[in-house]
Amino acid sequence: MPLFERYLSVWVGLALLTGLALGTLIPGVFGFLASLEYGSVNFIVAVLIWFMVYPMMVAVDFGSLRRVHERPKGLIITVVINWLIKPFTMAALGVLFFHYIFAPFIEPENAGQYIAGMILLGAAPCTAMVFVWSQMTKGDPNYTLVQVSLNDVIMVFAFAPLVALLLGVTDLSVPWETLLLSVVLYVVIPLAAGVATRMVLARDAGGPVEAEAAVSRFTAKVKPLSITGLLATVVLLFGFQGDVILSQPLLIALIAIPLLIQSYGIFAIAYWAAKAWRVPHNIAAPCALIGTSNFFELAVAVAIGLFGLNSGAALVTVVGVLVEVPVMLSLVHFANRTKHWFPAAEIRAPSQKK
Repeated sequence: MPLFERYLSVWVGLALLTGLALGTLIPGVFGFLASLEYGSVNFIVAVLIWFMVYPMMVAVDFGSLRRVHERPKGLIITVVINWLIKPFTMAALGVLFFHYIFAPFIEPENAGQYIAGMILLGAAPCTAMVFVWSQMTKGDPNYTLVQVSLNDVIMVFAFAPLVALLLGVTDLSVPWETLLLSVVLYVVIPLAAGVATRMVLARDAGGPVEAEAAVSRFTAKVKPLSITGLLATVVLLFGFQGDVILSQPLLIALIAIPLLIQSYGIFAIAYWAAKAWRVPHNIAAPCALIGTSNFFELAVAVAIGLFGLNSGAALVTVVGVLVEVPVMLSLVHFANRTKHWFPAAEIRAPSQKK
C-alpha cells in the first residue's frame, strides 16, 4: 500500500486542521465559496466530489455481474449487511444516542440533523476504498470487483428510497427533487463516465487482458484526483463548519461514538456470518470490510445537497471520513491476524466453474 494512502487518516486530520484555520482566518472567502450553489448543490464541492468518485467508478466492471451466480455466499452476506441491516442499525443508533443518551448535551432541534447524517452514511456502502482494504487482506480482487459492482447497481435504485424512508424517523421533510438530483450527480453520472472510459480503453486495447491492463494504468494515473478531491473537500467542509467545531469540540467526540459502535458492530456481524458459513478468508475479509466501510463521498454530497454546507448532517458525514480510516486499518489488522479461523482461500477466479 502506498505510503500516502497508509497514512490517509493523518492527511485527513491535517486537512481538517487546515480547514479550521483557514475558515477562521479568511471567513469571507469561505462564505463566498459557500454561496456558489444552485438547487442546494455547491458547484465547488460538486467538482471535488466528481474528482473523488470518477477514478473509482472507472475500476468497476459491470460485465463481472454475469458471474454473480457463482460462489454466492460472499455476495449474499454483502447484500444482506449493506441493504437489510446496516442502514437500519445506523438509524437506530442515531435515534438512541441523539434523541436520548446525548439529549442533555445537544440542542433538540439539531438532533434530527445528526441522525440524518448517520442515515446517509449507513445507506451508502463503500465503493472506492474497498479495493484498498481487499488488497491489504489479500482478498480475491475479482470477487471484490463483483461485490462492488453489485452494490453500485443496487445503490442506483435503492439509495434514494431507502434514505427517504429512514429520514422519516427524524421528522425532517424529504426534498425528493434534491435527493434524486444528488443520486444522479454523484452516482449515475460518474458511473456512466466510468463505463464510457472503460469502453474507450477496451476499444484501443488488443484484447481482454490488455484492456484490464489499460484500465489499471489509467486508474493509477487518475487516482491522485480522488485523494486530492477528498482532502480538498474536507478542508472546505471544516472551513464551513469551523465556528461550530471550535465552539463545541465535545460535539465531534459525541458524533464519533455511535459511528465507532456501528463500524465495529457491523464488522463483527459480517465476519461472524462468513466464519459460520465457512466462507474462504480471501472472500470473507473483503466481504466484512465492505459492509463496515461507507461511500462517504456520496454521503457528504447528499448531506450538503439536502441540508446545506453548514448543516449538522454534513458535519456528521465529515466526522465519518475522519473516523473511518483508522477504524478500517484496525479491522484490516484484525482480519489478517485471524486468517486461520477460515477455510483455505480459493485460488480460482469467479469465472471458473466448480
